[in-house]
Amino acid sequence: MHVVRRLQELSRDPAAELEVEIIVVDDGSSDATEERVRECGVIVVRHPTRGGYGLAIKSGIREASHDLIAITDADGTYPVEQLPEMVARMKEGFDMVVGQRQGGEYRGTFLKMPARLLFKFLVEFSTGKHIPDINSGLRVFRKCDVVPLFPHLCDTFSFTTTLTLAYCFLHKFVCYVPISYAKRVGKAKVRMVRDSLRTLQYIVESIATFNPLKLFLLMSSFLILLAALCVAVAWWKAMAWLTIPASILFVGAVILFGMGLQGYREQMRMVPPPSPEPSVEQPSRIFSFIQQRKNAVESKKEASLLDV
Repeated sequence: MHVVRRLQELSRDPAAELEVEIIVVDDGSSDATEERVRECGVIVVRHPTRGGYGLAIKSGIREASHDLIAITDADGTYPVEQLPEMVARMKEGFDMVVGQRQGGEYRGTFLKMPARLLFKFLVEFSTGKHIPDINSGLRVFRKCDVVPLFPHLCDTFSFTTTLTLAYCFLHKFVCYVPISYAKRVGKAKVRMVRDSLRTLQYIVESIATFNPLKLFLLMSSFLILLAALCVAVAWWKAMAWLTIPASILFVGAVILFGMGLQGYREQMRMVPPPSPEPSVEQPSRIFSFIQQRKNAVESKKEASLLDV
């Protein structure tokens, strides 16, 4: 409710110069959220059961009548007052503007840091771009750009992560605006271990789909480092038997790198030739080719089962 009132005050501010349409998605709540929000005179989209963070965002985007979309959480952590600044950056030619969170509340507990560093390394290594905040919930984008990507964006907690990855892999222009991150109002529903593993899964799936060579190069490099460590210990401590696992690790690294090359060749074979005039339909066309490749793999598996 507090966030809705702040947005309504922002819409009435003439200095903001925004024509605002406020949409609240009630993702299967069991309290009086829907009734209280409707009293504020905003659009309410209700799910009969809980569908997940990503599915709720998708429902709100479908309901929107404007092309320029801004999303935020209802827990009061994001400064919605900075939306006019973010919208202004969109007019400079950016495809998406993301609020880059800062402050002690964002850093959180010490246990969250290893997962964040791992995700940040994987994403920046695979995309070759600096990404200050991969899953910020305050961002502005265009409906016409995001809707074609819906079938390939996560329906759960990692929606914003997959959206950021898709924009980076499709070479869209993304801008990051520093924002403060406040203390959450209410109890968090995020489960650290479960949601961290799911986020890692979606990141690896995205890398394997868009840039498999880098993923297999990373894994093969790790095996080569282990092999080199075994050789160094074998030479330093005169433990000749360590050369056996070193050889196995080295062979495994070569095999993994070869798999990455094969995946890269298949990806290049499936990507259509570049169009001289990019259109909104281009992202969906790229994703359709990727889906065709997945279907081809599944058909091969079914054929092999029939042969047996």
